[in-house]
Amino acid sequence: MTTEKLEAIQAQLRKQNLDGWLFYDHHGRDPLAYGILGLDPSMHVTRRWFYFLPAEGEPKKLSHRIEAGRLDTLPGSKTLYSTWQELEAALAAMLSGAGKLAMQYSPRNAIMYVSMVDAGTIELLREMGKEIVSSADLVSEFEAVLTADQVATHYVAQRKIDAILEAGWKHMGDMVRAGARLDEFQMVTWLADAMQREGLVWEHGPNVSVGANAADSHYEPVQGSAAEIRRGSFVLIDIWGKQADRPDAVWYDITWTGVVDREPTPLEQLVFTTVRDARDAAIHLVEKRFADNLPIAGWEADDAARAVIREAGFAQHFTHRTGHNIGTELHGAGAHLDNLETHDERRILPMTCFSVEPGIYLPPGPECFGVRSEIDMMTSVGKAVVTGKIQRELVRI
Repeated sequence: MTTEKLEAIQAQLRKQNLDGWLFYDHHGRDPLAYGILGLDPSMHVTRRWFYFLPAEGEPKKLSHRIEAGRLDTLPGSKTLYSTWQELEAALAAMLSGAGKLAMQYSPRNAIMYVSMVDAGTIELLREMGKEIVSSADLVSEFEAVLTADQVATHYVAQRKIDAILEAGWKHMGDMVRAGARLDEFQMVTWLADAMQREGLVWEHGPNVSVGANAADSHYEPVQGSAAEIRRGSFVLIDIWGKQADRPDAVWYDITWTGVVDREPTPLEQLVFTTVRDARDAAIHLVEKRFADNLPIAGWEADDAARAVIREAGFAQHFTHRTGHNIGTELHGAGAHLDNLETHDERRILPMTCFSVEPGIYLPPGPECFGVRSEIDMMTSVGKAVVTGKIQRELVRI
C-alpha cells in the first residue's frame, strides 16, 4: 500500500469521525481486505491476522508467529502471537484508545457483499468496548472508484462488444433465413469466438436465451439441449467482457432483446416498452442527481425503475435488483441499484461504473418470455453518462 493511499484512507476515516479501520482475515475469508490493502489474494493464510489503520498515526499489524511475514508488505509496527490469550491481549493493546471502528460488517447482514467478519470476532471486540460500524462506504471509496486509465479500458470493451453484438444479430438472421440450423449454444460459441478475436476475456457466458428460456434471468444454454433459433423466435442476448491484457481493466456488460423475421406481439411490445421506460427512469434520476451535485443511494435508482414496472402491473415479474456495480470484477464492490434483495444505502460515487438492467419475466402461459434491457453508466463529478448504445426498440432480426 502506497503512502498516498494510506493518507487518503486516514483522511476518509477522519471525515467519517472514525477512530480507525480494522482489517481481519482467516483462510482468505475477506477478499475485500486483500484488494484494498494490496495483498496477494493467493497468499497461504491459515492463522488469523489483524491490521489496524488508525485515523491518525502509524498502522499496526498482528500476526501469528508461524505466519509472521504475511503482512510485511504493509506499513506499520508488528506484533506476534501464538496462543489465543496472547492474541486477545495484543488485540486489546493494538486498539487501545480507539472506540469507533469500521470493519467489513453490515448490521443485520443488510449489505451482505461487505459482511465478511464473523459474528464471534464482532462479539470479542464489543466485549473490549469497541463500537463496530460498517466499512461499506469506505470499501466503495477505495475499491469501486476508478482511475481515468481504468475508465478508458471500459470504453475499449464497450466499442468492441457493441460491434460484436451488432454483427451477432446479423449472423443470426443470415443463418435462419438460409435455412441453417442454429441454436442458443452455437450462438454463444459464435459470440465467444468473436470476443476472443478482439482480445477480450469473460466469465461464464455470454448468454443467449430463446422464448421461454428468456423468462429465466439466469438461464444458461447447454450443448445438446439448447433451444433452436428459428423464424418467429424471441431472443435475449446478455454479453459481457473486458480487455484480456489488462488485469485492472473494467468490464462492459449489456443485454438486448429481439424477434426473428417478424414483428413483436402486442404483449412483447408492451413488456419491452415498460422495461425500457423503467431503465430510462433510473438513468434520468442518476443523471439529474449528478448534474445537480446531489447524493444518490443505490436504492433510490432501483425505486425509480421499479415504480414504472409496478405502475404497468408487472411488479411481481421483476424479480432482481435494477443494477450492480462494475469494476475489475463484473459485480464490483460499490453501490448496487437495489431496494429489493437488499436496501442498498451506499452512495453512487463519482468515478464509478454500474449497470442499469430492469427486467420482466413472464410465467409459463400462451406467451412466456422475458425482457431485460441493460446498459452501463459511468459517473464523474457533476456528470453521469450511459457508456454504450441504448436499445430503444426490439431488434428486428
